[in-house]
Amino acid sequence: MKKRWFHLIKVTFLSIFSLMMIYPLYWLITSSFKSNEEFFAEPYAFPTSISWGNFTRAWEVADLGTAMINSVIVTVSATALTVFLGALTAYVLSRFTFRLKAFLMVFFLLGMLIPIHSTLVPLFTMMNQVGLLDTYWALILPYTAFELPIAIFLTVAYMSSIPKDLEEAAVIDGTGYWGIFFRIMLPLSVPALSTVAILSFLRYWNEFVFALVFINDNSLKTLPLSLSIFSDGFSTDYALTMAAMTIAVIPTIIMYLLFQEQIMKGMVAGSVKG
Repeated sequence: MKKRWFHLIKVTFLSIFSLMMIYPLYWLITSSFKSNEEFFAEPYAFPTSISWGNFTRAWEVADLGTAMINSVIVTVSATALTVFLGALTAYVLSRFTFRLKAFLMVFFLLGMLIPIHSTLVPLFTMMNQVGLLDTYWALILPYTAFELPIAIFLTVAYMSSIPKDLEEAAVIDGTGYWGIFFRIMLPLSVPALSTVAILSFLRYWNEFVFALVFINDNSLKTLPLSLSIFSDGFSTDYALTMAAMTIAVIPTIIMYLLFQEQIMKGMVAGSVKG
């Protein structure tokens, strides 16, 4: 009887929590179909009519097509670089023994303690000196640098749980370090790397401040920058803003739905086995 009540309470709590998490997304989508008048008159009600006009206007006014392409280029490039460098560093730290190993591990993990926005001014100066302002690299490089600590942390924990017998067998067969990395460690670390990839993707896709400071060229603006066009400091077109945000959030939902199983495996394995 106690187990039954406990199960009922658990299901009820999780159901309420799920509704709390889903409601903002529901409100965003329903609001994207409303006019500004209806949005202010009945902000929480279902729209009286379904119209796609807000989406077409938002797409044209903010040039969301170009912004989405820019976001895809920056996000995919930075995510790929983060996953590769994180996996390579984790391979060295988890499988090799050398004098500065502990120091390097602490050094990389300290990166998680740095407030990233405190580096905006020095990074802007550096980017200006090397001529990287208003380029994709002005975003790709800082994004990768600030996400590497968590990528290394998760991947080291996972790779440390992989039996070394596999490497020893590969060495006997004549496989070198790079062969072991690409043929054994990377395939076996897919759950952890998937977790790193999706977390990096979400952070890069939604990042605003770095893009605002480092990108002034309209042809290079990312989605978060394009969304700000609907607010001029005095008023906000909420109808178009909601429509544009709905368009912007679709890729992140798709990514999470595709890789949710790998994300959970990577998080659990990294915390338990590591």
